Amino acid sequence: MQLKGKIFIEGKIIVKTGLMIGGSDTDVMIGGIENNVIKNSEGIPYIPGSSLKGKIRCLLELAEGRYQGLIIVSEKDDSGKFKKHYNEFNNAEEYEKIKNKYKDNSQYKISIKANHCNCGECDICAIFGVSASVNSKVGRTRLYVRDAELDLIHFEENRDTLFKNLELNYTESKWENTIDRLTSAASNPRLTERVPAGARFNFNLVYNIFEDEDIDRFNFVLKGLRLLEDDYLGGSGSRGYGKIKFDDLEFTIKTLEEYEGKNVAVPIYNGEKKDLSISFEELDFSKVKRRIISESS
Repeated sequence: MQLKGKIFIEGKIIVKTGLMIGGSDTDVMIGGIENNVIKNSEGIPYIPGSSLKGKIRCLLELAEGRYQGLIIVSEKDDSGKFKKHYNEFNNAEEYEKIKNKYKDNSQYKISIKANHCNCGECDICAIFGVSASVNSKVGRTRLYVRDAELDLIHFEENRDTLFKNLELNYTESKWENTIDRLTSAASNPRLTERVPAGARFNFNLVYNIFEDEDIDRFNFVLKGLRLLEDDYLGGSGSRGYGKIKFDDLEFTIKTLEEYEGKNVAVPIYNGEKKDLSISFEELDFSKVKRRIISESS
């Protein structure tokens, strides 16, 4: 396996509805806020690359049917304690077969969880990587996702307009309640910290090309970003949090020729679109394809 080049996507993540990616439990609780957003050492919110990459992978696995399920079967021993056993399943038929084996036996308890694909053979494993213990047939991870830092210039320019009512320097607080289904009474009030709508983060993604198939696989990355725009990032997405949009996108590439020369990335899209309406067919991979052909001949 030899590196042939790197594709870069740079742009902005625009927060459309309040964003909450949880921070450490040791964060200072200001004004009774229970759920803090993650911040850097200077107290500025950011989006971890792990959160972005994990969410994109999850959505692609759901779209491609590549997630792997685990049925956790807890068996009661002679002392009355339950010991866990793990049973993998890859489709609904396998799940039903394992579940039916144990469901009517009081000696067992059954729970279920879903894991990411770890087969080491599919396109998703090639792009996102596999566990170190897996003997991967697709080689090294292709996709790197950097931490997305808050666009401070944009934030300060809009502090007196978009962000003038913030309780904290870079975030807002929102009350959450639990609603009693019988009386409709609100209970358990709590404050949640969110990055406000209108904030922007600097987005940076690196995609490694090792073989010709990796160029076609890059379309999965675009698909994952589009799926994320129509889903949510962070917590409480079903309650309206975490809608984002990718914008001001630039697509560039460096082959080994650039690294051996001036180290300047070359654009692979020269149109006027700046969002994910850019199609895979509009990207120009001819430079790296020539490199692959010349090295394989």
